[in-house]
Amino acid sequence: MAHLLAAVSLPPVTFRPAGGNYLRLTTKTRAIRAVSLEEIPPNAVRRKLDSTWRGGFSLGVDLGLARTGLALSKGFNFRPLTVLELRGQKLELRIIDIAQKQEVDEFIIGLPLSSDGKETPQSNKVRSVAGRLAVRAAERGWRVYLQEEYGTTIDAMSYMVDRGLGKSAREGKQDAYAAAMVLERYFLESGRRIELVLPKQLDLQERLKKGCSKDADYSTDESD
Repeated sequence: MAHLLAAVSLPPVTFRPAGGNYLRLTTKTRAIRAVSLEEIPPNAVRRKLDSTWRGGFSLGVDLGLARTGLALSKGFNFRPLTVLELRGQKLELRIIDIAQKQEVDEFIIGLPLSSDGKETPQSNKVRSVAGRLAVRAAERGWRVYLQEEYGTTIDAMSYMVDRGLGKSAREGKQDAYAAAMVLERYFLESGRRIELVLPKQLDLQERLKKGCSKDADYSTDESD
């Protein structure tokens, strides 16, 4: 038996247990058995390795103080979905409900870092929401990732202007387009700079691994 990941050299990916410290794991890491790249791979990695792979969809999330933008990726098509003016538990439950209806199996949440890659005051707030969402998602076998989002708001505005959207048409939509830019960056970089947000509960980590292992398109036998 051979795994697709064995055929490529992947960079280290940072895993962050919800509420815990960073774990830097690579395909060679075996000391910590909670997770590995083979067990909980992001969709961007799967698509890079196999262009014919058709799996779950990805939901881009641009978290703001007052509004949260959502975008959807089905295949390589990115589109803004909606903007939510909710906070706290109501926001998290609404995101989960939308993911259920859109057949999403992973969340790509924009992480607001500075231009030199450092944490910002908003970063901790985003990490807190991502940690709570990761628990709710893992209960359903879904994954939560953080993707650096610096510049995506400006990119979203340029994207809308380039496509001829006037000021009135852009009103209230920028957050959803920013979420689409987060998704685009995630796939263009093939998931190289993401963080997997893990719940601390080992049973939920096992559920995440089982959710990925059910995908017959991802694991192949060279003898086939």
